[in-house]
Amino acid sequence: MNALADSLARRGDDLLEALAQTGYMLVVSLAAAIVIGLPLGMLVYLTRRGGVAQNRLVWWVGNLFINIVRSFPFLLLVVFLVPVTRLVYGTTFGTPAATFSLCFVAVAIYARLVEQILREIPPGIPRVAVTIGATLRQTVLRFLLPEAFPGLVYALTSATISLLSYSTVLGVVGGGGIGDFALRYGYQEYDYPLMYFTIGVILVVVLVIQSAGHRLSLRLDHR
Repeated sequence: MNALADSLARRGDDLLEALAQTGYMLVVSLAAAIVIGLPLGMLVYLTRRGGVAQNRLVWWVGNLFINIVRSFPFLLLVVFLVPVTRLVYGTTFGTPAATFSLCFVAVAIYARLVEQILREIPPGIPRVAVTIGATLRQTVLRFLLPEAFPGLVYALTSATISLLSYSTVLGVVGGGGIGDFALRYGYQEYDYPLMYFTIGVILVVVLVIQSAGHRLSLRLDHR
């Protein structure tokens, strides 16, 4: 315990900075998931065969993007996007630049979760919307989203936990974060008490996110 206390005294500021970096990664990537991933997942659902707005080309392009990004090993995706990251940020190092590749993963993960949740909606609901003459916009906003909202919240919770896991490897490209802190100041400096403490912090964060998302989803589910 004394060794851990000494390490925290020396590295406390670095730990707080690492937590702030991880928080930045999650906030930005989750914003991308909501702003881009949610509409993309909705689009794939609507344009699928038998969907309300069936369009094979649109479905194929959207589905292909999701499949490619989700199947790409994350570290290789970071390397693959280096030229684009440099073009956008002027550098490939630092937390903002590292978060760029994480946004791609966030969009793909959440889009697929959104599509899966919408598929669980009883087929009769969109049919009723079409039957009563609802427009596509009305079908989405008044029928599909209200029905799927609790599931979408819970899916965002799962996506957050996945993105937290992905973010721990961004230290390889100078992204920082809690995972980089554990490796740099814990593992590489043979400070195992600090490393285990940091892993414990990550686990606590995951459990808090999981519990909060589950509770919120249950509150929103009025079925």
